[in-house]
Formats: sequence, C-alpha cells, structure tokens
Amino acid sequence: MNQFLLPLTFVLAFVAVATLAQALANILLARRSRTQRVNRRLTLLESGMGHKEVYETLVRRPKAPQFHSLFFLRAYDKAAGFLRQAGLSMSPLAMVGTVAAVGLGLALAANLVMRLLGVGGHLPETIMSVAGAFVLTGLAFWIWVSGRRQKRAKILEEQMPLALDIVVRSLHAGHPVVSALQLVTEEMGDPIGSEFGLIVDETTYGFELREALANFARRTGSEDAHFFAVSVAIQTETGGNLAEILHNLAMVVRSRITLGKRIKALASEGRMSAIILSGLPIFLIGSIALTQPQFYTSKFSDPIFWPTVTVILVIYGIGQLMMRRIVNFKY
Repeated sequence: MNQFLLPLTFVLAFVAVATLAQALANILLARRSRTQRVNRRLTLLESGMGHKEVYETLVRRPKAPQFHSLFFLRAYDKAAGFLRQAGLSMSPLAMVGTVAAVGLGLALAANLVMRLLGVGGHLPETIMSVAGAFVLTGLAFWIWVSGRRQKRAKILEEQMPLALDIVVRSLHAGHPVVSALQLVTEEMGDPIGSEFGLIVDETTYGFELREALANFARRTGSEDAHFFAVSVAIQTETGGNLAEILHNLAMVVRSRITLGKRIKALASEGRMSAIILSGLPIFLIGSIALTQPQFYTSKFSDPIFWPTVTVILVIYGIGQLMMRRIVNFKY
C-alpha cells in the first residue's frame, strides 16, 4: 500500500503546484492585458482627474527660457518636441541637468579610482576625465531617448490604420467625426488612444478640428498623422465623402508600412553598420578620456595634435552625412 501512496503523493503535489502556477500566471497575464488595453489618458481619467487636468498633463509644454538668440530658441523647441515624441515629460533643461549630474557622478567615481591607483590627479587630466564622462553619459542618454522615440513612432504607425478603420465604421454608422474619434480613445491603447483623446479634448476646448489634427501631427511627428490632418482639412474645405477618403488613406498607410518594412529589411545591414561606425568612435574616445586621460593630455603640447583633431572631426562629420544619405530612404 505504501508503495502506491508515495508516488500518488508526488503526482498530486505536482498537479497542485502546476495548478497554482497556472492560476497565478492567468492572474498576472489578465492584469497585464488590462493595463495594455487602457491608455494613459483613460487611466488618468479613472484616477479622478478632470479632462482639463489630463489635457494639461499630457500636452504640458515646458516653459522656454528667454533666449535672445533665435537659433537657441528653435533648438530648445526642437529638443522639447523630440522629448515629447519619445513620451517623456521632462524639459530640455531638465534633460541637460540630468546628463550633467550623472556625468559628474561618473567623473568623480573615475577620479577616485584613479587616485587610489596612483594615476592622474592633475587639473588637465581631471578636466579630460570630466569631458569623457559627459560624452559617455550624453551618448547613453541619446541612445535611450532615440530608442523610446523610434519605438513609440513604430507603434503609432502600426496603430494608425486600425484607428482609421474605427473612424470609418463609425462614420458609416452615422456618428459625427468627433464621436468617431472618441470611440478610438476608448478602444485603443497608447500612444494612439491618448493622442486621439487629446484631439477630442482640444475640440471640446474650442479648437477647430483641423487645428486639433494639425497639433496632433506636430506632437507625434508622424507623416501618416500629417496625411490624416491634411485629408480632413481638405474635406472640410471642399466637401466630399470623408469615410471614403479615410478608407483610402488607411489603405495607403498600410501600403506604406509594408513598403517601409521591406526597405528597412534590405537596408538593415547598412543601418547597423552606420550605427556602429557612428557610435563606436565616440564611445572609445569617451572611455579613454574617462579612464586614461593622460593618453590625451600628454599630447596637448604637440603642435600637430589640434590640427589633427580638427581634420578628424571634419572627416567624421562628412562621413556622418554620407552614411545618413545612404541608409535613409524616402518612400
């Protein structure tokens, strides 16, 4: 009898553990699925915030400092737009402050290690180490923000045809345009759900629909969003069947996505080579400046050093332009 009870106990214990693991996995997956279905705007509304507060939270524009130069003002606006397209709410000044703080911390740690090893300690080497830390920190931060922006743009691009299909079906059912856009905000997740919700909020606060769509295109930086805004603006001026226009636009967007994926697949090797060739020199120079600053400081007095650096920077810039022209395609 005991010969059968022991194996049966093991089998029942295994079944119990497997059942518990499956139950926990179902709970976690269900919670994750629900979180993915609800976009950020609806989440904020469910938390008790009003529509105006949600709008100000999601479209919050960092106050630009009073630059006397038009160049710096445009650069600040461009950087702020880049961060918003990446889904970040920080201002460019906060970004610079974060990079500076992390860079200083990295430089202090490197200098402490070098002092313990008996290397460095002079002012030029310390300055070079700090510069290397800033280069590495800035490069890492740029890669992170660019990755977030590209990922968000890719998701938005894939969601756009589905959103247009929902709008078209709503228009065929007799709903007005704003109600059709509102349906997208309730059915789709981020980023398209929150972005369409902001369009609805702006029309509620007095913007014309074409103005709200133009703001949507500027916020996202998507060409498909620009096509959408232009299509609705033209239909508003000239009239016509908006549902048919958006249906054709959805087909065009799907075709562009398919073509874009083919082009990116064919150019993937070149793009990766361009990324490595662009980032590797900066990473190596920053690493050497951070850990072995005397490698550069010992050459500062050489009369040929700075002309050589200038020539290298010019060649690097030309190479960047050439690689950008080679791997970027208009389609």
